[in-house]
Amino acid sequence: MKPPHHHHRSDLVRIATRAMLDRGLEPEFSARVEQQLSAIAGAARESKADIHDLTALLWCSIDNDDSLDLDQLTACEPLAQGAVRLWVAIADVDALVPQGSPIDEHALLNTTTVYTSARIFPMLPERLSTDLTSLNFGEDRLALVTEMVFDADAVLSGATVYRALVRNKAKLAYDAVSAWIDGQGPLPEAAAVVLGMEAQLRAQDALAQRLRQRRRAQGSLELETFQPRAVFEGEQVVGIEQQVHNRARQLIEEVMIATNGCTARYLARRGGASLRRVVRSPERWLRIVALAKEYGEALPDEPDSKALEAFLAKRHKADPLRFPDLSLVVVKLMGSGEYVVEAPGEAPIGHFGLAVRDYTHSTAPNRRFPDLITSRLLKAALQNQRAPYSNTELAELATHCTQQENAAQKVERRMRKSEAAIVLESRIGERFDAIVTGASSEGTWVRLLSPPADGKVVSGAGGLQVGDKVHVKLLSTDVEHGFIDFSRVN
Repeated sequence: MKPPHHHHRSDLVRIATRAMLDRGLEPEFSARVEQQLSAIAGAARESKADIHDLTALLWCSIDNDDSLDLDQLTACEPLAQGAVRLWVAIADVDALVPQGSPIDEHALLNTTTVYTSARIFPMLPERLSTDLTSLNFGEDRLALVTEMVFDADAVLSGATVYRALVRNKAKLAYDAVSAWIDGQGPLPEAAAVVLGMEAQLRAQDALAQRLRQRRRAQGSLELETFQPRAVFEGEQVVGIEQQVHNRARQLIEEVMIATNGCTARYLARRGGASLRRVVRSPERWLRIVALAKEYGEALPDEPDSKALEAFLAKRHKADPLRFPDLSLVVVKLMGSGEYVVEAPGEAPIGHFGLAVRDYTHSTAPNRRFPDLITSRLLKAALQNQRAPYSNTELAELATHCTQQENAAQKVERRMRKSEAAIVLESRIGERFDAIVTGASSEGTWVRLLSPPADGKVVSGAGGLQVGDKVHVKLLSTDVEHGFIDFSRVN
């Protein structure tokens, strides 16, 4: 009898590469890209009167533990009467990636970095995204800076955008910063050695929490998505961990939402079109109303984000275990985000989930092509030059970026299934506690409580409904296709 094949990282890389190609994404860089890359001597250097020297500010980056493609830095200072000045610096990728160049064409093809646990497929060559265009610790880098002033109630009272030279003083990670904020760990060493950085982080966290409270009051939706990541020891997959949304992630999320709003309004004030990120008012709102009714809650007949957020907050408190599954249903009913072109004077579509009217993607140009487009629009506006894209070109790019982002998300979801199958392939016959996450004519699906993995109930699914707690036995796994099959047991 042939022994079972135990899969490794290399198998996941192979499966991911095939999934990329199947979805119209290019996993490798061309020879033309490598040729252009070899001709780049170092980080961009410019000495123009309109580039502010902000290297003295107490800039820091906060990202994942393993992130090397650093797109943004933050700094702040307290002002009179509780006001705060906040600076957000975004990497000036355009300074090294000219429009229409081979590197730009590859970025345009994929439009996004594709993140899988076994391998990252970067939008830009890693020599750029993790080095020459990354806002790395101790390095002088060109950036686009949004400077904002908020009053004591976190109301934006003024904002401006300009080019600057910046220097990262502390490279920090979400989990360590969050543990410190929550009093569960020490101030990270990278921050502790910088005089004044502790006060910076406290001030940024306090501002972010006030911004968060304001958005929630306006109807911003607090959703909890299910995004597990494979854990490796060398080439072996040894487990799956669910990413926890914590205070440090909230800090960066809030200041990026504020920055993206300022960017959108700045371009509108300058009379130019912009590439907006929108989530439309849900067409399937009445389905959401019916969903709430199943929980004994009444929502208005017209889309109302405040009412929906109140319902979600109540459900999160009542049943945190099932809340990620409720969140997923609501996300599907709301519809996914998309890119659209908005010209000055047009009524903004807005972002229903974030409860904001003006919103663009501008804060991750190393990882997302729409942000690189926005960076070029901003630089042209700052220099009073003609926009580098016509409105027709922007409309075509909006459609293309939406399609490719959806393709990338399908690749990432596909890989999470194969990763889970690897973790479970040596546990055939074991029993698990699970929650039913889907039940229809097409089949019944469950999510294991530990490890956090999804699969299909192929035996004994009769009578099961979404939200039911069940015991299941693992029957089979298929790493190549990402299938995990269970039977129901008592």
